[in-house]
Formats: sequence, C-alpha cells, structure tokens
Amino acid sequence: MNLITNLYSALAQGTLWGIMALGVYITFRILDIADLSCDGTFALGGCISAVCITRGMSPILALLIALAGGMIAGWVTGILHTKLMIPAILAGILTMIALWSVNIRIMGGPNLSLLGEDTTFTMMIQNLGLNQTLATLVVGVLIGIIVIAVMYWFFGTEIGSALRATGNNEYMVRALGGNTDTSKVIGLVISNGLISLSGALVAQNQGYGDIKMGTGAIVIGLASIVIGEVVFGNRFNFAYILASLIGGSIIYRMIISLVLHLGLSTDDMKLFTAIIVALALGIPAIKAKYSQRRIPA
Repeated sequence: MNLITNLYSALAQGTLWGIMALGVYITFRILDIADLSCDGTFALGGCISAVCITRGMSPILALLIALAGGMIAGWVTGILHTKLMIPAILAGILTMIALWSVNIRIMGGPNLSLLGEDTTFTMMIQNLGLNQTLATLVVGVLIGIIVIAVMYWFFGTEIGSALRATGNNEYMVRALGGNTDTSKVIGLVISNGLISLSGALVAQNQGYGDIKMGTGAIVIGLASIVIGEVVFGNRFNFAYILASLIGGSIIYRMIISLVLHLGLSTDDMKLFTAIIVALALGIPAIKAKYSQRRIPA
C-alpha cells in the first residue's frame, strides 16, 4: 500500500514537472539549442511565486508573475546569444549563474516558507474537498491541457512555423528572408516562461521556495523528453507528441519513486537520472545498429 501511495503521488508530481519538460522540448528539440538556463529559471519561478504569495497576492496571479519572470530570463538568454553572439550553451550558463544571485535577492534569503499561506492547491482542497495528492493531479492536468492547447495553436501560426523551421534548417530560413534571431529569442522566451511556471507550481505544492530547487532540472527535463519519445513514439499529431512529454515526466517520477522505495539512497539519484537519460538517448542508435545487422547482405 505504501508503494501504491508513493506511485500515486509520483503521478501527480509528474504532471507539474511535465510543464517544465514542455519548455525544455522547445529549445532541445524544436530549436535544437542547449539552453542551460533551465536550472536558474525553474528556481526563479518558485522564488517569485513564494514572495508574491507571502505578500498577499493571489496564488493564480503569482503563477502568472512567475511566468512573466521566466520569459524575461529567456529574453536575456536570447539577447546574449543573438545580439552579443555568445554561444547558446554559454549564454544559458551565464543566465543561470546570474539568476542564483537574483533569486536570493528576490526572496531575501536562500529559502522562503509558505506554511499557513493559501496556494493554488490549498484553494482546491478547501473549495472542492480534495486531498493534497488529488488536488496536485487536478491542477497539473488542467494547466497541462491549457499549455498543450496553446502550444499546439501557436506552433501552427506563421510565427510558430518559422520557429520550427529555424530549428530544422536555420540557413534555409535565412535564405528565404526569415529572421532566425527573432525566432530563437521567441523560442527561449516561451521555453523559460513554461519552466518558470513549472517551478512556481512545484514551490506552491511543496510549500516553500528555495534557490536550490532547480538544481538538475535540465537533466530531469531531458529525461522526461527521451522517456516520452521512447515509450510513446513520435506518431499521430503534434498535440500527441506534447502530451507524451508529460507522460514521460510521469513515468520518470514513478521510476524515481520505485527505486527509492527499493532502498536506493537519495544521494545516488543524480547518477541514476544520468544513467536513465544516457540509456534513453542511446536506445534509438542501438536499435538502428541492430536493424542493420539483421538486413541480409
């Protein structure tokens, strides 16, 4: 029963972290950019959300402000990359380092408790009579559906199509007169906005904001993406692919919950996550080599 309870909780938590996976997907898969600002942006969302709530703001408004804060951070990364010609991976690192100090300034310290404060989840518990886990699941699913619907619509527009084309063939887009720098900045803005929103949700759910809460977030996001792609595949339409990312996040959380239940130390979780990502990324190559060997000469 304890394992079932843990897996149920992991299911709910996976929906919140799945929002971050959607943000990472925009840069990692669509734009083909390694944006390492994710760790700082995730914590930024949690810090902004915690401060807003402790100052009497509505939890929903706190989520929107956290979303805006993440978008600003993404804009900074985009400007560093496109205007100052700093490599994308280094631009992300610079933003991530800067956000460490920014997050401390925002909270006035390394962490901030939300004990006794109203959050999006306590509102669901009070108004609908749900328990903590079910409230987490409901909020995560609802926001996930909204985000997927908006992303599906946006990437079907002219701007969204240009963004996708930039990731596929940047030089061709430039040859056709498109502004790839603008597309990159827009992609980074949307990506980091979603990552910050996920951080805000996680902070409200766990009851505190902390500058270290984003540590390893990029690896978790990548793990969710590759697990979703391996398990669900890139079939059907774009909305299915986006939904599979949240599914990958849920599976990842369940795997983590299972191995912790089996006795793995929490100190080994980073190593375990790295192994999962490496295996998931290597499976397609292994399958391709195996298939080539089976083809008769």
